[in-house]
Amino acid sequence: MDNEIVYSSKATDQKAQYDASAKRLLGQKIILAHILIRVVEEFKGMDADTVASLIEGEPYISQVPVEPGLTNKETVDARTGERIVGLNTESSEIDEGKIYFDIIFYVRMRDGLAKMIINLEAQKNEPTKYFILNRAIFYTARLVSSQKEREFTGSDYNEIKQVYSIWICMNMKENSLSHIHMVKDDLLGEQDWKGNLDILNIVMIGLAKEIPPREEKYELHRLLGTLLSQTMTAEQKLKLMKQEYDIPVDRRSIREEVKIMCNLSEGVEEMGYAKGEAAGKAAGRAEGEKIGEARGKAIGRSEGRLEGKSEERAEIILKMHKKGYSLEQIMDVTDMSEAEIKEIIG
Repeated sequence: MDNEIVYSSKATDQKAQYDASAKRLLGQKIILAHILIRVVEEFKGMDADTVASLIEGEPYISQVPVEPGLTNKETVDARTGERIVGLNTESSEIDEGKIYFDIIFYVRMRDGLAKMIINLEAQKNEPTKYFILNRAIFYTARLVSSQKEREFTGSDYNEIKQVYSIWICMNMKENSLSHIHMVKDDLLGEQDWKGNLDILNIVMIGLAKEIPPREEKYELHRLLGTLLSQTMTAEQKLKLMKQEYDIPVDRRSIREEVKIMCNLSEGVEEMGYAKGEAAGKAAGRAEGEKIGEARGKAIGRSEGRLEGKSEERAEIILKMHKKGYSLEQIMDVTDMSEAEIKEIIG
């Protein structure tokens, strides 16, 4: 049991490290650019390197809380005394109970001036406790509502930035891609209401377990499937990334994260085997103890029955002796030897 707990603990730790490494790899600007040019209309048809150059600063990975009231952080400029509101970029280790955006970053539009906010989330499986689309809607709403006081103040709602929440869902039954956004349905009249219907955007990317063939429609899924594969070797991944997507895999950060993920994946698998073996041994011991206990009870019952029968027979012999039955008569009735009967009579 102790070994099983140890293996389980180590496997959990390695899974957490694997998840962190996967986020760092997905958070590479060139990887994010390849995703954007395939799911965001603004960047379709653009070169990945160009889009990567439009991403501002470094993406925030597991640093920005999702909860209302925690996404932003207010500071005061020491020199001017000016109030500054920005993203709350604390470490996720500070409070493990909080929920953080996996990846969040700003990217400039083609004109180089306007910006949009992108959130990228990765899920190993479709959740069973809640509908994943409901969670995506909540995250998108937070990306918009948290802009108040950070991106605009007062009632200057025209300054709200466009947001995209992109969800990568692994181990799905098929490869899929969905863009979920607001539309206007005229039920009476055709009033031209002013505003931006494209502010809120959700992109759901479903990845099947098997990496799809090399076809244009599967370009995004083939790349993401390769990056997140737990069966491909590091060299296989790097080769495909270089040959098919011209990703500069010689960059130390990309190469290292790919190798780390592969090593951790192997470690998790090995821990799984070890945990299974330990559990098997523990189950075997438990089963052995159960069998032994059952056998002991059976033997005990048998011995108890024999002992009970012996006591019952002795009682009969004593009663027959008191009533004057001869030794030969008692032997005939009980089928016992003369010596055994004499030992009981005394």
